[in-house]
Amino acid sequence: MPVITFANTKGGAGKTTAVLLLATELVEQGYRVTILDADPQYWISRWHMLSPPNPNLHVISYVTASSIDRHISENRHRTDYFVLDLPGAQSPLLAKAIGMSDHVLIPIQGCAMDAQGGANVLELLRYLEDKANLRVPHSVVLTRVNSMVTTRALLAVKMLLAERNVDVLNTPIIERAAFRDIFDIGGTLYTMDEARVSNLDKARQNARLFALEMLKRVPLYHRKPLSERFVKAA
Repeated sequence: MPVITFANTKGGAGKTTAVLLLATELVEQGYRVTILDADPQYWISRWHMLSPPNPNLHVISYVTASSIDRHISENRHRTDYFVLDLPGAQSPLLAKAIGMSDHVLIPIQGCAMDAQGGANVLELLRYLEDKANLRVPHSVVLTRVNSMVTTRALLAVKMLLAERNVDVLNTPIIERAAFRDIFDIGGTLYTMDEARVSNLDKARQNARLFALEMLKRVPLYHRKPLSERFVKAA
């Protein structure tokens, strides 16, 4: 039961959106997912309350450093993937969660402040590797990217990550209306009305390719991870 942790110590980096996209795409592919909602804004928990029940998706709210072990232990029997949404700030849970993770994903928007929030997480990962001999696989996903414009700030962030030999997903999360609207209406990208949401097909494709990259990095070896539709989308 892999644990995928989303971390950036700066709020507004698109972290919770990335959590929701990955979790719902994994469920769409037949995986059982438990989201651990440790973000004090509780956007995932609010979204879950608006959404129809799904037996393959569970959301646990109010996750803390003292309760995370219990939540994982008690839900292993019904979970293929745990997805953890950390607070968008420095917290006591950060180091503990990283130590429990099979992969840490760092969402970074193309701006200097976001890059610094991601750098805090990268520095902690390096510290744990150097001082505790604990190497946790990790990647960066670029978020809220304008599909039409490549900004100077975004290029600077990409260059900085390349210089540090940081693994960056090939699929950025594009700024899409569907990714905002889903928090207001609940459900998933596959239950939204195509007539009411612009570019919904492109939003679905973006989320699908993002999830595919993560499945390659954190595979579940005892299950067939990809449906025929998923493979064609790649």
